[in-house]
Amino acid sequence: MRELVVRIRRGEAEVSLGKKALDVVARLVDRPEEVAVRSITELAGCLSVNASTLSRMVRSLGYSGFSDFQSVFRERIAGAHGNFYSRQAHRLLDADGDTDDYVGVVVQLARESTANVDGFLSQLDATELRQAARLLARARRVRLFGVRQIHAVTSLLSYGLSLVRPDVSLLDAPGQGIAEALAQMAKGDVLVVSSVKPYSRRVAEVARVASEAGISVIALTDSRASPLAARAGHAFFIPHQSSFISNSIGAYVVFCEGLTNLVAKELGGKALRALERQEQFLDALGIEMR
Repeated sequence: MRELVVRIRRGEAEVSLGKKALDVVARLVDRPEEVAVRSITELAGCLSVNASTLSRMVRSLGYSGFSDFQSVFRERIAGAHGNFYSRQAHRLLDADGDTDDYVGVVVQLARESTANVDGFLSQLDATELRQAARLLARARRVRLFGVRQIHAVTSLLSYGLSLVRPDVSLLDAPGQGIAEALAQMAKGDVLVVSSVKPYSRRVAEVARVASEAGISVIALTDSRASPLAARAGHAFFIPHQSSFISNSIGAYVVFCEGLTNLVAKELGGKALRALERQEQFLDALGIEMR
């Protein structure tokens, strides 16, 4: 279904939808757990549309009715629980095709990452992006938190932001406990958290505690049903579906690079001076080879 949204947006699908209807489909695809269990009336209310609009939309997609459309999401959710990583590995090992096609495996992952990028681009909101970028540019201090594989995402964003502004670091810096790090933050500071399904309980708890303490929370996650979304003042939903043996972070890397550029744009001359100062120390220490 997610791939169908992308193909329709590109004009490559056999069916076509208006912009409003396509945006509705994209939002539904982003919240499969809710679509699987909620009534058409409840979903229409969440999306600020009429139930009749949803009925016409699903028929345009070729379904006999909303229950037929909803069954796709119910089947997806029914098979989506438990043993995430081993399931991903089985998908890779059991895939059809030439077992010696090493290039093909990489090409498939690249195409899946491209589809994930298209997925988050289709639902980006300019106002939300601008507000988050300004928050990250103006905050007294910024901390970032993610664990396991997503730690790489928060680490990348931490590095990017530290190039253009001061007082940016990972929340769980070596030698410092999470509780101690949170205690140093106050209202007006920003915490960026990231986790995707299967969600990390620890990240969700950190987001909750930080939000309750008045710290501004920005979430990078995969669904509006994510436990991080409810605690975040700003949330960005980035798909990670792929044949990779774990969660694919390719689209997350693209988003983090874009967000860093937006923060630099907000800072203007301050970002330029921060970069120049770092370059002075790189030269003084002879770190880079010429």
